[in-house]
Amino acid sequence: MPGGDFEWSDLTFFLAVARAGRLTVAAARLKVEHSTVSRRIAALEAALGAKLFDRRPHGYALTAAGDRLLAAAEGMETLALSAQGEIAGSDLGVSGTVRIGAPDGFGTFFLAPRIGALSDLHPELDIQLLAMPRLFSLSKREADIAISLSRPKEGRLHARKLTDYRLGLYAARAYLEKHGAIESRAALQRHRFIGYVDDLIYAPELDYVPLVAKDLRVRLKSSSLVAQMTATRAGAGVCVLPRFMADLFAGEGSEGLVPILPTEVGLTRTFWLLTHTDTRDLARIRVAADFIAEAAQKGRGVLMPG
Repeated sequence: MPGGDFEWSDLTFFLAVARAGRLTVAAARLKVEHSTVSRRIAALEAALGAKLFDRRPHGYALTAAGDRLLAAAEGMETLALSAQGEIAGSDLGVSGTVRIGAPDGFGTFFLAPRIGALSDLHPELDIQLLAMPRLFSLSKREADIAISLSRPKEGRLHARKLTDYRLGLYAARAYLEKHGAIESRAALQRHRFIGYVDDLIYAPELDYVPLVAKDLRVRLKSSSLVAQMTATRAGAGVCVLPRFMADLFAGEGSEGLVPILPTEVGLTRTFWLLTHTDTRDLARIRVAADFIAEAAQKGRGVLMPG
């Protein structure tokens, strides 16, 4: 090598920076100091005699040489993961970290109350639940498992259908007492509607408004479904919510959620469980994915109430 011996472990640091685009983020994922990441990247560039990243104010961008190395490094990573999956059988126990990315509503109100049972089954498994209104890239290792609203059409991903779920239109009891009952779609025009920020709708399946009523104006917007529901319960307006969330707050109090036009406005969407082809057979990922699938099956009555 132009600058010295090639250190194979430096590729782990290279992949982390290539995927994160920033030293600090890569260091956090690797659980090391950012100076360590910087030093290992510099050593790898010296050994290869090539500049792998352009250092820019907003982060690290791959050079042409970095792009070529990325393909080779990911191929080596795939082989290593495959070997790990074949050798580390389930009889050795399940350990390590599994990161699960899920939409904020499903992650917070369905998965979080159930995920403790997975820890009970596998005490050595460290679970990271990312309940956020965004898409997760499995190829960039942002998550090991992702819950999606659509089945991917490309990429090295494995998808399995978790379950359908129902949504409806809701308002707080206090809101209806103040503004009156809503008895038709046309009447919705006179009410404050709560929904997503247009340019932050991360999946087309979340663009509900045109399906509820024509020319309906959303006057209160949030990127978070949890925030939308919280505002609705506080009497801020009318909102489309999953029934598995709204049914939790259907009490008699002023913040109790009341279904609006239940026979006229009803939507059905689907949750998909995604894993990467290279990692789906690793024990820690396999058991977590199977647990989520089983939880969705057992909770079908909550997700798809009659």
